Parts: sequence; structure tokens; C-alpha cells
Amino acid sequence: MTTSIKPPKVYLVGGAVRDKLLHLTVKDQDWLVVGATADDLLALGYKPIGQDFPVFLHPKTQEEYALARTERKTGKGYAGFQFHAAPDVSLEQDLQRRDLTINAMAEDENGQIIDPFHGQDDLAEGVLRHVSPAFSEDPVRILRVARFAARFGFRVADETLRLMCTMVNNGEVDALVGERVWQELSRALGEPQPEKFFSVLFDCGALARLFPAWQPLFVCDKQQTSRAVVYLQQAAAQGLDGAQRFAGFNAALLDYYAPDDALRQLQPLCQRYKVPKSYQILAQTVLRWHKALPEKKQADKILTLLENLDAYRRPPLLADFIQVCYCITRNPSWVWLSQAFELTQKLNARAWVAQGLSGVAVGQAIHQQRQAQLQQHGFA
Repeated sequence: MTTSIKPPKVYLVGGAVRDKLLHLTVKDQDWLVVGATADDLLALGYKPIGQDFPVFLHPKTQEEYALARTERKTGKGYAGFQFHAAPDVSLEQDLQRRDLTINAMAEDENGQIIDPFHGQDDLAEGVLRHVSPAFSEDPVRILRVARFAARFGFRVADETLRLMCTMVNNGEVDALVGERVWQELSRALGEPQPEKFFSVLFDCGALARLFPAWQPLFVCDKQQTSRAVVYLQQAAAQGLDGAQRFAGFNAALLDYYAPDDALRQLQPLCQRYKVPKSYQILAQTVLRWHKALPEKKQADKILTLLENLDAYRRPPLLADFIQVCYCITRNPSWVWLSQAFELTQKLNARAWVAQGLSGVAVGQAIHQQRQAQLQQHGFA
């Protein structure tokens, strides 16, 4: 005798519901299974992938399905949790453990929205509000709130900001590992309003704990901070990528220091958060050279800047550098650097080597050749 397996109750949850209500493109769908066990899903052909809690891949769509669960704080930081997944865990209990009301909604198979914590009201009002006091158990949520502010432009509810301040004062953010902080920061940099990520962290005190090199300037130099904010707004409007936004933000904010001191401020931040090498190189390049453009089309100075930038060996770095510097200063003269590179990039050392030159003499000869080329095309 064959026993039929009763299908579990399935809901679309989280960001997919939120984005549908905002009429945004839904990129990923997360599904919640209520009233089932892991064995039930295995019997239906689902494949387990979760290590910390039961998550399964649908046998046909390969989308993720998680069992309804509750969680209990067992240690400091964001990793110290114990999860309980069982058929008696209700939909509302699962939604209650989520971070924000706008992420604590579900949609059933008939398209009906289940919204026990009034997430739709907060969506309409543009508010980021925590679901329950359990928010304070996970410091990553501070970063997520800041990132959602950068994505949607929403304000943080007063009571949620107070709770975030308490979490910072209690040392919860100190338990965050560097990779997790960088993951949220890099995602925030790519959002439509990245400057709001930093303002939220500043308001709750987390900026001082996580990014001490940036904190003093937010406190002491409002003009410098405003310049960095304007840069991020313009970078987002122009579609600059994450590395370009990171580089320009540091240059605009750390411009308060001399170049060498600014680089010394940047280094520990990059080490702490294991910032990708490509981000570091561009940020260091911009910090060191973004003030080096001459006021006039002087061939020798512009050529020296190209050589200092290692432009002839690394053209993509030059292109990124020019785009970031133009966005920082809005100075159209940065086009000189691009023009000079185009005029001189095909000149090389082969002819001089064939004439018997070597070492430093080759470098001097090719420099003179490039300078002459620039002078022939209107550079002084």
C-alpha cells in the first residue's frame, strides 16, 4: 500500500514580497515551508544544503526552501544562535524573528499578503523599523539597516535607531568579522544612495567602531564630509562601479590629510576588512595623485603624471583614475590626461633599443619622444 505525502504549506517570504509591493524587479525568491519536517521535504525530492539550519533546493526549480524556525541567542556576535525548526513553528513565529517589518511579510499561493507586523504601512511611509527586540541579538542587522537606507532612501525609525545605539554601546558590532562588514559595505556602495549607509552608521555610533579613520572627519569637518557625500551622489548618478566609489569616497573624505598620511589612514581599514586588491590599488592611486593635474596643458608635467600612474602598462587603471578624479573635482581638464595618453601610448622603446640604448637611457629617450609628440599637438 502506497502512502501519499501531504504537500507542505509554502509561502513566498522576505525581500521578494517587499520588492513586489514596491513594483521592483524580483531577483531572488525565498520560500518558507510551514508544518513540515526535513524528512517530509527529503521524501518529496528536495535536496538539503543548509548547515546551520534546514534549507533545501526544490527538485525542479532549484530555488531555496527553508523550514519555518525560531532562534535563540546563545553567544555574542552574529554567529551565536541556536535554531529550532519543527512542524509546530507557525508562519508568524518565523516572520517575527526577521529584522525589519518590510522584510517580515509573506505571500500565500493565492497571492494574499500576510503582514502581522505592518510592513506595508512602513513601506508606504518609507520607514525602516525593527520587528521585535530580538533585532538586538544580531549586529549584522545594523549594517543591513544602513544598507537598506542606501537602497531605498528610507529613514530609520526613532525606536530602531535607539536600539542600534544601544547595541553599539554594548559592544555588539565589535564581534563582527571583517569579511561580513566588507560584504555589506561593498553592497551599500553599489546602491542608489550609498551616502545614507554612512550617515546611518554615524548616527548610531557604529562608524566610529567600524571605520575609525572616517569618524573624526564626520565629527570635525562638515565641509569635508559634505564633499564626500556629494561625490557618492554623483558617482551613483554616473553609474560608477564599487571600486570607483570606494576610491573617490576615500579621496574626498581623507583629503583632509596630506597624501602620505591619507594612505596611512587607509591601510589599516583595508587590512581589517580584507578589501579586494583592485579596490585598494585604485583607492591608493587616487589618494596619491588626484591633486597632481597641472593647471595648464604642460607636456612635461602631464607626461610625468602618466608615468607616475604607470599608465602605459595599466591603461584600465588610468581610465578608472580619470573617471574618479573627474567625479571628485568636476574639472573638465582631466580630459587632458586622456588625450595625452592617446597621443603617446603607441610610442615605445624598440627603436631606441635598436640604436643601442639601454637602461635609464631608454627611459629618458622615450620620455623625450612622448613629450615632443605632445608639444606637436598643442601641449606647452
